Amino acid sequence: MSDNQRASMELICPCCRARLTIDAELRRVVAHQPPPSPQPRSRDLARASQLLRREAAQRESHFRQSAEEERIKSQLLERRFEEALRKTKDQPVTRPTREIDLD
Repeated sequence: MSDNQRASMELICPCCRARLTIDAELRRVVAHQPPPSPQPRSRDLARASQLLRREAAQRESHFRQSAEEERIKSQLLERRFEEALRKTKDQPVTRPTREIDLD
């Protein structure tokens, strides 16, 4: 081994996976090779697309459920009104009375 090879060592950066050549005597980086290019993320895009479709379906489901609840609520109020109207039909109509405060 030559002195040049002994004085330097090659390391791989744990963060970015770049290849670094470090001079042991100087304690400095003397060469740097960038990390390999990441593979295309088509699988991630397909997954993101799938998640977006699933979320859209959930929003649509919530909207339909909310619309159904409003329709049922409307029918419930209509039935309550009809029941109250039916109860008051049987009662005689009386004139409202006023209470007079004589203080």
